[in-house]
Amino acid sequence: MLKKFNFTLLLLLCIDFSLYAQTPLISSTDSSVKVKPIPKPIVKRPKPITKESSVGLRLNTDGWSFIFESGKAKSQDLKRIDMFHDVRILQFEFSERRHPKELRMYGWDRNQQSDKMYAFGKVNNFYSLKFNIGIRKMIAGKPYPKSVSVHLVYAGGLTLGLLKPYYVDAYTSKDGGATFELAPVKFTPENSQYFLDPLYVVGSSGFTKGLGEMKIIPGLHLKSALHFDYTPNKFKVAALEVGATAEYYTKKIEMVASQKPVAYFFNLYAGIQFGGRRR
Repeated sequence: MLKKFNFTLLLLLCIDFSLYAQTPLISSTDSSVKVKPIPKPIVKRPKPITKESSVGLRLNTDGWSFIFESGKAKSQDLKRIDMFHDVRILQFEFSERRHPKELRMYGWDRNQQSDKMYAFGKVNNFYSLKFNIGIRKMIAGKPYPKSVSVHLVYAGGLTLGLLKPYYVDAYTSKDGGATFELAPVKFTPENSQYFLDPLYVVGSSGFTKGLGEMKIIPGLHLKSALHFDYTPNKFKVAALEVGATAEYYTKKIEMVASQKPVAYFFNLYAGIQFGGRRR
């Protein structure tokens, strides 16, 4: 019985060995066998933030400005693009410029102080509409999402100067000086006394007076600034900007009587901006 069992076990081992011998072995160096690579897992990244828009108000050394700004990130590096290291900006800016020699005061009406104010000696209101194209480049900050970043801004573009005659309500002579009547007047060499003598003037005629006589004076401008972005949320815009602007116009601008007209202006400014960013 034991002999039959040993014989049967030996027979099974021989059959298993013969089957193993008939199976070809695959060598790791066999170039004819193609092994499919293991596919890498697909990681879906969120679409980067590439655009922003904001509005702002600035106080200039010679007036004020209201701006609208649109920006687009230049970098293609996904690690940098969300932090807005380099941004191409487009700005629209509306400004009112005031001459440093302007003196605002109350007028007089029938030998008593009026409740209306005006700019003594002012000849023209001067506004400007600027179209800026420039770059905002980060120079410090933003290693962490909640830190303040510092950017260098340089831009320039076309300026349209808007020159509007300044009107005041003044008592003008009538019938050869026998009587006086209250009427809006603008500055001319013939009626300069109504602007330079406070006893004639009651007050300003208002913003709308003289709009139909507005003149457009083209020019160019350049600006440079430091932009501080302090928002903790990368989808928001909250920034402080300080800088300088230089402007040149194709015609000399007269703003105040007895002051020399000039074609160039330079100012410093500080302003705030608020807005949002999007993918």
